[in-house]
Amino acid sequence: MSSLSTFSIFNSMEASKGGGASRISTPNPETIKKRLLRKGVYPTPKIIHTLRKKEMLKYIRKSKRVVDKTLDKPLSESDKQIMDEEAQFQTISREYKMVTKEFKGKESYKDGVLMVGQPWERLERNGFRELSSVSKEYGGKKLKGEHLKELGEILVKRNSEDSNWLLDDDIELGDGNLMETEANKGFSVKRSVGDPEKISYLVDRLIATDFSIRDWKFGRLMKLSGLHFTEGHLLKIVEGLGVHGNWRIALSVVEWVYNNNDYKHQKSRFVYTKLLSVLGKARRPNEALQVFNLMREDCHLYPDMPAYRSIAVTLGQAGYVKELTNIIECMRHKPLKKIKNMRRKNWDPSLEPDIVVYNAVLNACVPSQQWKAVSWVLQQMRKGSLKPDGATYGLAMEVMLKSGKYDLVHDLFGRMRRNGAAPKAITYKVLVKAFWEEGKVNEAVKVVRDMELRGVVGSMSVYYELACCLCNSGRWQEAMLEIEKMKKLTLTKPLEVAFTGMILSCLDGGHVDDCISIFKQMKNHCAPNIGTINAMLKVYRHSDMFLKAKELFEDTKRRGSVNDANSNGGRSYLALDVYTYSSMLEASASAHQWEYFEYVYKEMHLCGFQLDQNKHAWLLVQASIAGKWHLLEHAFDTILEAGEIPLPSLFTEMVCQTSVQHNYERAVTLVNSMAHAPFQVSENQWTDLFRRNSERISEGVLQKLLDTLQSSEVVQEATVSNFSKSLISLCESSASKDSTGLTGSSDGAFDKSPIVDRDEHSINGQDGDPDLYENPQMGITSNSLFDSAPGIQDCDDNESIEVTLDLLTCDSNKLDKSGPPPASEILGTWKDRRNKEGIFLPFNLQPK
Repeated sequence: MSSLSTFSIFNSMEASKGGGASRISTPNPETIKKRLLRKGVYPTPKIIHTLRKKEMLKYIRKSKRVVDKTLDKPLSESDKQIMDEEAQFQTISREYKMVTKEFKGKESYKDGVLMVGQPWERLERNGFRELSSVSKEYGGKKLKGEHLKELGEILVKRNSEDSNWLLDDDIELGDGNLMETEANKGFSVKRSVGDPEKISYLVDRLIATDFSIRDWKFGRLMKLSGLHFTEGHLLKIVEGLGVHGNWRIALSVVEWVYNNNDYKHQKSRFVYTKLLSVLGKARRPNEALQVFNLMREDCHLYPDMPAYRSIAVTLGQAGYVKELTNIIECMRHKPLKKIKNMRRKNWDPSLEPDIVVYNAVLNACVPSQQWKAVSWVLQQMRKGSLKPDGATYGLAMEVMLKSGKYDLVHDLFGRMRRNGAAPKAITYKVLVKAFWEEGKVNEAVKVVRDMELRGVVGSMSVYYELACCLCNSGRWQEAMLEIEKMKKLTLTKPLEVAFTGMILSCLDGGHVDDCISIFKQMKNHCAPNIGTINAMLKVYRHSDMFLKAKELFEDTKRRGSVNDANSNGGRSYLALDVYTYSSMLEASASAHQWEYFEYVYKEMHLCGFQLDQNKHAWLLVQASIAGKWHLLEHAFDTILEAGEIPLPSLFTEMVCQTSVQHNYERAVTLVNSMAHAPFQVSENQWTDLFRRNSERISEGVLQKLLDTLQSSEVVQEATVSNFSKSLISLCESSASKDSTGLTGSSDGAFDKSPIVDRDEHSINGQDGDPDLYENPQMGITSNSLFDSAPGIQDCDDNESIEVTLDLLTCDSNKLDKSGPPPASEILGTWKDRRNKEGIFLPFNLQPK
């Protein structure tokens, strides 16, 4: 008799008697799992299966003993009937299994008869099923291809956006919680899928979708993967995400898994250490520090030496010296408070820092230039019986180099040789840089040649520093020899980067001709990239070679367009960037080529780039003064649309331009808006602004601006009140001059016209020749003193000539009557008379 019949007999006997022997509970997997978790053992499927098997055998043995005791008694008629029915059921079950085993995996047809239905079903139902299954279109293996072709034609006719409803985020579930559709590259239940394939698919989907942990689709995707997130699986997932740089998703995966109730007791120190490594490679020190602090709160996750090394390297690269010293203290002492899962009383996780941790401290001291920390690190290493290696000395020398302690750089190099530490290429790079900054070029060359004699394989960085050093001192021909040596090495960076650095080094040294020569020689070794083009535009700008810069800019733009066309939509290596446009704008502004400036600015905006107001606000101000005020207005609106606040210089220039255009209401509105900005403009700054722009803004304009301000509703803020005080002060000083008659004369030539109202003429400054302007910001033109004489544009020609002659012939008794006085003497006499009599003679920006 089988065990199943035994169980049935026993249960039926218990049910019929209503008592007897005590019931024996069957083994439950959930009960076994909970019992293991209480004892601190992780319940893997294999352990649960083994324990359940033992419990089942134990259960069967106990059940047989109970049944044997019960069968000693004579069975009743009802018990015999139950036993007969159980035996009949077992017989039918065996026969059905034999039949299904024979036809399993074979064709559906057997001798022309379709085998359908179940043995216990009626023949009428089987007949209906046979009629519904037999079809001329179905052959037993494939679907009819015509319908799939029609579906494909429908999808081709529809746009890609319209067909997204077929491939949306809904994922059909199979019996095994796996994605079944091959269209979505999911898993099929009908084929076996290994864990590596599931992990690879999950990593690809996480990278492609970029879900966050707060998104419900993230949790759904994790569950649909069908993975049991063990320690090994999580290590592979986090490592795969780290290779692609998706540190944020890796952090979300670990957080989601260990927040799940099924895995919250399975946290692994190795998974968190791998996560620290991923965050370190992504340069995320703050997030890595948070994960590290989380590890220190749990005994099972408490950091070991690999975790300390990982966090130390990450913080060292970020320059976090204070945090690194705190970590060293944590290593040497026990936790100050009780942490989770700490069951051992004498548990001591304290460790001593190794050389990797100390090197990380030195690396952190480089950007902060804390050169005094080098001696502390070397002292701590001696106390810990650690011998400094080449990396230790190299980092210590770099700290001294950044701090300007060149003598200590050479002392450390000598100590390094005495202690037997082998110098590396990075060490020689620091030496070359130190000699360069000291101005000892020959010593730098000698160090590199000594490195080659000692058999140390040089790196590109060593020869690059030496080449830049030679270029900075005007020895670019010798630097080209270092380029030949770079070409024989495995380049960590493209060769174009070396040429770009050499050009900039020549520019820093003041050797402009060498920059052009290197640029010509570069074409024999490699093609210039956009970085080199930007460097040459900078060279031309500093050398006042606008035509050369314009030619290079246009040629680069043309070649970039050709390369874009040949790359089938890919971005060209000569595609203009924001630095190219800004460099060309600077070159145009330096040459006062404002028409080309406007052309470059418009093209830059059409390409999607925007000027950085923190660096190039002065360009917009200069263009506005030169007459291109509409560019300033466009940039002003663009900055506001981007959610940023314009700089004070842009605000004040907008106020000046709107005042020049007699748009006083808008000027007051701009000043009101400045009151809400995170800066203030003092009264002296407003006064200096109006005085600097006196050639554009007359006293009449200031008076009208003051009247508009007083009649408008303004904000009671410091900037607005200072603006009002400045206007009142300027207007009162002008009125006092008029009342005392200092600005007038007996013939009325200077009556109420000390400052010519420039607004009655061309506002944009485009009526005359723009080449006449040598310095638009100062308002000095290339004309003679006739342009600077007051009242000339308000009088007719005869009056202008008389006024000018009066100025030139004043104090004529002091001049030589043999010829006209020199210009310097006339200008000096003019200044003396203005100082004595208080005559105000402004310069005129607008050419007549």
